[in-house]
Amino acid sequence: MELKRIVLGITGGVAAYKAAELARLLVKDGVDVQAVMSEAARHFIGPATLQAITGHPVFTDLWDDRIDNGMAHIDLTRDADAVLVAPASADFLAKLSQGRADDLLSTLCLARDCPLLVAPAMNRQMWEHPATQRNVDRLKEDGVTVLGPAAGEQACGETGFGRLLEPAELVEALQAYAQPKLLKGLKVLVTAGPTYEAIDAVRGITNLSSGRMGYAVARAAIEAGAEVALVSGPTCLAPPRQARRVDVTSAQQMLEAVEAEADRADIFIAVAAVADYYVLNPSEMKIKKDAHILTLELAPNPDILANVASRPKPPFCVGFAAESENLEEYAELKRRRKHLPLIVANDAREAIGAAQTRLVLLDDAGRQELPRADKLTQARRLIEHVARLYNARYQ
Repeated sequence: MELKRIVLGITGGVAAYKAAELARLLVKDGVDVQAVMSEAARHFIGPATLQAITGHPVFTDLWDDRIDNGMAHIDLTRDADAVLVAPASADFLAKLSQGRADDLLSTLCLARDCPLLVAPAMNRQMWEHPATQRNVDRLKEDGVTVLGPAAGEQACGETGFGRLLEPAELVEALQAYAQPKLLKGLKVLVTAGPTYEAIDAVRGITNLSSGRMGYAVARAAIEAGAEVALVSGPTCLAPPRQARRVDVTSAQQMLEAVEAEADRADIFIAVAAVADYYVLNPSEMKIKKDAHILTLELAPNPDILANVASRPKPPFCVGFAAESENLEEYAELKRRRKHLPLIVANDAREAIGAAQTRLVLLDDAGRQELPRADKLTQARRLIEHVARLYNARYQ
């Protein structure tokens, strides 16, 4: 499903100011946005702001005569791919759950013929109130998708659940909603980022991996409906909101974290750039610089993917091979040596730390090249391929 046109509903609340940034991000993403505001929302944000951002007149009145047939509540959603209400106040959630239609926004939500998503925003006590929770449960039963809320500081000075998701998180959630749920019900384990092997208290051995590819794979798996555990080496990236992140530093720590998760995983995707060697005797203190040559004794790190793939009942294992020469030859050798159903080959000189990459997928059926694209696009293509292979093997 592709979201090309969205009706963005805005209800009353301090979080209404975030709707402007949300609309901007959606328009930037190529989405045609039609804003509809409740009367209360106009006390927090002006229609002129949203009109300037979306390029469309903003509708607020059920009796608006700018629609020729006088049926704005019908026409505004006729060609929409979805309605998103953000923020959705406690009062508006109550209206929806009861099927009330006493203004333009509530009426078009009731009369729509497309999916409805709501992003709640309210004081934590209002969110936690049994009445609100009953209303949210009823909406979910009726097929409404609820995005959030998040926890954090609120305008009232309290802290807790009830914050509207940030605009970038809402865009990510919309993109996830639109993706086919190819891995629904499955548990996916992903490793990402570099590992760091200590030399002394301040120095270490690592590599240039940014973690972007692994984090993109984790996000794509979540979008596909999977429950994702993300074992991550040191990065400055924010993980996908629904991923369960396990932070590690060294290869040995990553191995232990993966082994703790592997029994629960249906699919294991080893994206992390694990250091091949560690320092045998790292110093607990900083080694002082002098004029002498420093000699380090290195030992090989464990092969995390091989350990998991060699289990009696392994998950469906996917490896990554970053090579600087003989790309497909070396990657295929690695796939066969580790008995993997699928390996992803990429040129280390082009891929590590880059925003875009070219991938080659190697499996029992041969090769499939994924032309250069941003890493999230590549991750979605990879997850689609993984789902096909997994279903062919296990279903």
